[in-house]
Amino acid sequence: MISTMNNQTYGVTPPISLSNPTAKENELNDLLIKELKARKSFESEAATRKRVEVLNILQKLTEDFVYKVSMSKNMSEGMAKDAGGKLFTFGSYRLGVYGPSSDIDALVVLPRHITREDFFTVFEQLLRERSELEEINSVQEAFVPIIKLEFAGISIDLIFARLDIPRVPRDLTLTDKNLLKNIDEKDLRALNGTRVTDEILTLVPKPTVFKHALRFIKLWAQQRAIYANVYGFPGGVAWAMLVARICQLYPNAVSAVIVEKFFQIYSKWSWPQPVLLKQIEDGPLQVRVWNPRLYPMDRQHKMPVITPAYPSMCATHNITNSTQKIILSEFNRGVDIMNGILSGSKSWSDLLERHDFFHRYKFYLCVVAGTKSNYEEHLRYSGMVESKVRLLVQKLEAVEGVELAHPYVKSFENGYICKSEDEASMVLNNYGTIAADEIVKSLTSTKDEKQLKEGEIELNLTKLYIGLKIHLSKDGDKKLDIQHPCADFFSICKSWSDFDASKHFLQIRNVKLYDLAADVYVEGEKRPAKAAKRKRAVSKTEATKKAKSVETIASAG
Repeated sequence: MISTMNNQTYGVTPPISLSNPTAKENELNDLLIKELKARKSFESEAATRKRVEVLNILQKLTEDFVYKVSMSKNMSEGMAKDAGGKLFTFGSYRLGVYGPSSDIDALVVLPRHITREDFFTVFEQLLRERSELEEINSVQEAFVPIIKLEFAGISIDLIFARLDIPRVPRDLTLTDKNLLKNIDEKDLRALNGTRVTDEILTLVPKPTVFKHALRFIKLWAQQRAIYANVYGFPGGVAWAMLVARICQLYPNAVSAVIVEKFFQIYSKWSWPQPVLLKQIEDGPLQVRVWNPRLYPMDRQHKMPVITPAYPSMCATHNITNSTQKIILSEFNRGVDIMNGILSGSKSWSDLLERHDFFHRYKFYLCVVAGTKSNYEEHLRYSGMVESKVRLLVQKLEAVEGVELAHPYVKSFENGYICKSEDEASMVLNNYGTIAADEIVKSLTSTKDEKQLKEGEIELNLTKLYIGLKIHLSKDGDKKLDIQHPCADFFSICKSWSDFDASKHFLQIRNVKLYDLAADVYVEGEKRPAKAAKRKRAVSKTEATKKAKSVETIASAG
């Protein structure tokens, strides 16, 4: 039979065990929650109240926006007020697993007469007029168009969906599949986040057990640097579904057992067998539903985790050969450490030990995106480059001699005020190596100075790293040639509709372990001993010479 609790069925298979927790399992669970609290995973009540206040402000702004646009389209005042508009949340906030630094994923649902253009003009202008706004960046050309903002100290990702209905009341829910009729693909994708999140919460036997286990797995994935959909690792919704499936298989277990079984089961999972929380449903739309028997692209998914809400999609389609190997390696590490936790020789903190990405490989590629413009313009450009790094990884994987191409899941950003074009070029040409550390010491950071003087240039820079595990034949004749993957990557980035060669720059460098730039070693990481002992006090001239010794693979712009 399929798992049942309170006459509710869970999952697509029967449970593996209906056992209740033992005294030892309860004790381990208490230690797990203690570890989460020690790492400040939970937010204070005051901070949570502030989130609610901000969401209320955004709800009111949404209604004001709809009213304003409705009036501009010659609707009567009564109809304009009645048109509504509603803010939904999804992701970690909606699941109840957010922490002090978590952002809020929010969806603005609007009636049929409000367009995406209205959202990115009128609504954005209303946001810009608010005193609480600290930062804003619109990405209209994204797969799911988005407005990213810092609002009253909280990071918020706002997306938009228009329904084919005349009004959107505050009590609207998104459960009715018929609401998906007559909307475009971007609207459908935007609605999917909220619908999937809501469905996950109905598909787990014990929500509190699920939330504590998910908190731990999210923290573990972040610590091990395998949490980032854009780079080819599972994102938040995929980790949530993976944990939810284990909860279905052990409906009476405590969170500590769910975490143990998580590693045990997924380390042995028969990938690409999909992870499903419920049977895939049909619906009223002529849209693609994930089906590897019908669609060749779906057959290429390496670790498919399928969303439960119609129309079902693969949340892990970005996973590459390299990132799959890394994820499986981390699952196996999890099994080993869990055995130690169960025997008493290890603790939960051992499982959460920080990754060693910047000590692991002998060679790294450093992708540098630079913009001679303001930070907002740079965010658009660097965000586009960041979204394409996964394609570079796939191209590198195909090169003979590259055993693994491992993208790091965070970018490193800096901005400087340069006194001349020559100074800006010097920074660009050296950025991403130790040499650049000395060059930028004399420059003013854009964090310290916002106003440009005549002749000065604002230069914003983003670094992204890929670790390379290389295996070449021992005969000595073979050399690693990655010119073609890099050239292809440049072509992809330069084909961006807003690319401007006068202000957008892109470089890829081959950087050895001990030449990694200093700001890579952040958040408590220590530089390897050899690098720590290096003499760092060099002149700009010496730094420039040194940078030239580091091979620049290619550059664009």
